[in-house]
Amino acid sequence: MDTSRQPPLGRFCEVNGRRLLLYRSGSGGPAVVFLPGGSALGLDYLNIHDRVSEYTTSVLYDRAGTGWSDPAELPRTAADVATELRDLLHADDVPAPYVFVVHSLGGAYARRFIQLFPHEVAGVVYLEAFYEEWNTYMADERLHVKAQPVPGNLMLRLITLLSRGQYKKMLATWPREVRETLLARHLTLDSQRAGAQERSNMPEVIAELKAAGPVPDKPLIAFTALGTDAAMKLMMPKKVLHEMTESKVRLYEALAASVNEGEHRVLKDARHSTINSDEPDAIAQGVRDLWQRVR
Repeated sequence: MDTSRQPPLGRFCEVNGRRLLLYRSGSGGPAVVFLPGGSALGLDYLNIHDRVSEYTTSVLYDRAGTGWSDPAELPRTAADVATELRDLLHADDVPAPYVFVVHSLGGAYARRFIQLFPHEVAGVVYLEAFYEEWNTYMADERLHVKAQPVPGNLMLRLITLLSRGQYKKMLATWPREVRETLLARHLTLDSQRAGAQERSNMPEVIAELKAAGPVPDKPLIAFTALGTDAAMKLMMPKKVLHEMTESKVRLYEALAASVNEGEHRVLKDARHSTINSDEPDAIAQGVRDLWQRVR
């Protein structure tokens, strides 16, 4: 029996004719809203969400075309995703302004949201999140953001097989019934394909953000993970990986310096894809620190 079809937590909220999965806990404000990375699902951040919901409203969700939300043609523009998120939060009566916790690709959508709706964002916690100046800080062109073709089914099956161990480790402390269903969902070809499709237009997303002008000033904490994903170790020479890590530190230092109230924190034992499960205490503390600063 396919255990991945029904979400273990949350409910569906209709936005613009699509059902989006939303899981909301806690009360008070400003609300904390999590924007998943590419190939990630909202419930991947349940460990931090549960801690945040002890002192304010916390919201997890799946973007259209991902997770348990209704299908959508992928990839999408950052403006489409940002507007959809705003419509979802308004439909569920989550009052602005919001504190965003954004991971990887989720950073692009958060930055577009700030450009479009600056008065609805109080601050942002960046978890190794997208920053449109990435190429500027990567001297080696092999590390530049490029268009990525979506793999075929055979390659997707291989990626799914190789990622099983990572997902099992990442979700090890989740409640059993949540963990098993979430793992099953991750290990579907549809889920892996959606992640690849979302990431396939990153040069266009960079151009979209830059064409829209500067991202308005919002307090932020940017986290850099110094560890290396297993998949990256397979694909890149050690020298290039070392250069990428050093460049990431400079990149997120620059992101923190780009606003009046910016801070950069380094996580020695965390990796990009599993940052919130590798260093949950540090991440939870960072979210609370920023929330207290902007409340």
